Amino acid sequence: MVKLHDLVPDKGSKKRKQRVGRGISAGQGKTAGRGTKGAGARGRHARKGAYFEGGQLPLVRRLPFKRGFTNIFRIDYQEANIGDIAALELAAGTLINGELLAEFGIIRDADKPLVILGDGELTIKLNFKAHRFTKSAEEKITAAGGTVEKLALKVKGARATVKLLSKAQLAELDAKNAAE
Repeated sequence: MVKLHDLVPDKGSKKRKQRVGRGISAGQGKTAGRGTKGAGARGRHARKGAYFEGGQLPLVRRLPFKRGFTNIFRIDYQEANIGDIAALELAAGTLINGELLAEFGIIRDADKPLVILGDGELTIKLNFKAHRFTKSAEEKITAAGGTVEKLALKVKGARATVKLLSKAQLAELDAKNAAE
């Protein structure tokens, strides 16, 4: 029969705590395996916890300067105001598109998406082709007797902005979309 005074823990399961910083008689040598000087050789709080990064500005303190994010799905439209287009003094019924606006220097690149903004007044009947129109621009164009045609974006999402396509690749996409 086993009695309480006979119970002994398994051999090797109970280990004595390592007494650090008690000199060479503790069996660990002079520095007790902690090296010479530095934060690791000192007390428990010398390393300042999990977020301590060796004296460099910790991540939690760097984060306030890194707010926000970059939206990879953003589409950068080229803007053209109705007032600027009306100032060109074009003939009534003229088709206004990216090529014409690039030719007059209102936008830079005819291949990039175009948005027509409603700043200014329009008195002539003009026909517009663009990828996007503001509500006020659409109202002013139709009030002047013109037409509005919304174009589909050639490339959508991240491919439209992050991976800028060459003119040859855009022409390839146009041909593919025309075939469908």
